[in-house]
Amino acid sequence: MNNSAIQQLTDQELLQRFKTDQNSEWIGVLFDRYALLLLGMCMKYLKNEEDARDAVQQIFLKVLSDVNKHEIQFFRAWIYQVAKNYCLMQLRQQHLKYREEITDKHAGELAADPEDQRSHQEKDVLLNSMEQALNFLNPEQKVCVELFYLQKKSYQEIADQTSFSLLQVKSYIQNGKRNLKLILEKQQRANKR
Repeated sequence: MNNSAIQQLTDQELLQRFKTDQNSEWIGVLFDRYALLLLGMCMKYLKNEEDARDAVQQIFLKVLSDVNKHEIQFFRAWIYQVAKNYCLMQLRQQHLKYREEITDKHAGELAADPEDQRSHQEKDVLLNSMEQALNFLNPEQKVCVELFYLQKKSYQEIADQTSFSLLQVKSYIQNGKRNLKLILEKQQRANKR
């Protein structure tokens, strides 16, 4: 098939051909269609051209490994979601790394201050309460909340891992968060008595 005939194929046709013969060239053509738009999107999130270019490469590899796991109706929307999730995960990891550096830097200073020791004890109590509260959630909410907040997984990664739909994952996380808040408030009221 010549190049101009390949370019005439729709996203769905290219996807179908890839799923049929696993020839990554089909995905390559698809990816070329959106590479510039993805680069722009990654630049918007990551604010750095080198990081954005790296991200586009990583997204391509992720698309190659994940495309067979999904029933994709609209490739453009799907790849945008994959790219957005990837960028948000990068930002979250940068934020956590930055917080760890700050925490490490100040750890020595904090140890001496009794005020801070009290706040550490309060955090321990809160973490214990949180662990107990998690056990009151229904299993779907619990697993989604733990994957999202404790393991820092994206909605898409949770959907892949649990076989819930993206909509279900978002719903379980929202409801789980709301229920956790209610459970914790109830625990606090009971502790004050």
